[in-house]
Parts: sequence; structure tokens; C-alpha cells
Amino acid sequence: MKLLGYNVTPKYPQFPVQEKMIVNTINPHSYCVAKSDLEFKEALRQSDFLLPDGVGIVLAAKVLKGKKIEKIAGYDVFIHLMQQLNEKGGTSFFLGAAPETLEKIKERSARDFPNVKVHTYSPPYKTIFSGEESQQMWEAVNAVQPDALFVGMTAPKQEKWVHQYIEHLNANIICSIGAVFDFYAGTVKRPSQFWIKPVSFINLKLPTYCCVCE
Repeated sequence: MKLLGYNVTPKYPQFPVQEKMIVNTINPHSYCVAKSDLEFKEALRQSDFLLPDGVGIVLAAKVLKGKKIEKIAGYDVFIHLMQQLNEKGGTSFFLGAAPETLEKIKERSARDFPNVKVHTYSPPYKTIFSGEESQQMWEAVNAVQPDALFVGMTAPKQEKWVHQYIEHLNANIICSIGAVFDFYAGTVKRPSQFWIKPVSFINLKLPTYCCVCE
């Protein structure tokens, strides 16, 4: 669906994939950031799946297109992909976050998704990576050749990094999910269900404008 200048895909990616696939999410905040960050905007536009993560995007689809779509958060697509990998016995790679967080992810994944092989790499904590650092990162990924590469380096850094180095990454699905690393590890608490699924007002008659478009 063409929405706000982006091709938004309100459905989940599925395994197997025919070729390398980039999965990103868009919400009102990232939409606004991309207005002044052209590299970030291009990274979002080049996504194979750009998921509507945020009630503002859902409302924009309702107001501008007259369509009701489902909000798909980064956490939702992460669980969806891990469940699929667990069914088929796949491999995942977590790129980002501190070593302690990655260890917690491995421990929980072993309980939740016992058939998924989990690999991790903690990059330096900095705004911009050097070419050598980026090479170390993609080489760690390519040594595994995962079915799913989850990138958690905060937006817009993660999306821009994937966009820049996509040709060097050997993974089937590459999914930038930011804070999901901390949510799943339990180091940061997710918002309440009221904010995660605030759908009670989606069916209301809405005005012919949307705050996302302003």
C-alpha cells in the first residue's frame, strides 16, 4: 500500500524467501525523522517489507486510504519469525546491544524456541562505525549465514547501516527491530497493552486530516 510516500506492507514476512529480504518498520516518529534524514528515508523506501508499527500509521491508512490495517510492531514480527524458525529448525543472529543483554536473549530463546540456533555479536557502542568495525560485524554474520538477522542498534542507525552494507550481508531476512532486544531480554519493560494495542478508537468516524501528515 502506498502511504505517506512509502510502500507500507501490512502483513508478516514468511519463510522460505526467494532472495535476501529487508524488513523495517515505520511509525510516526521515524516518519518525522526521515523528513530531515534523507539517508534514513531511502533506507525505509528500499525495504522489502515496511511494517506499520504505530497507531499513527494505522490511522493514516484509515484517513487517507479508507483502509483498516493491522499494527505490526517490531516485537510482533520478531516473535513471528522466531516461531517460524522454531518450526523448521532455523538459525538466527542478533547484532547489537550489550553482551549481557545478548546473553539474556540466548537464555530466553533456548526456552522459548529450542529448535532455533542463536548467534550474537555486540558491536562497539558509538554513533558511527568505522569501515573496519562494520566489516567485523558483517563477517561475524556471514560466518553463520543465518535465516534471520535481527539488528538492534536503535533507529535510524540500524536501518542506515543495513542499507549501506546490504550487499555484504549473507542472511535470508534482515530485520531491524531496535528496542526489541531489551524488551525480549527483560532489561527494559514493554509499554502496557493499552499502548501496544490501542485499537478501541480505530472504528470511530475520523476527521479528514491526520497528525502524521502535518
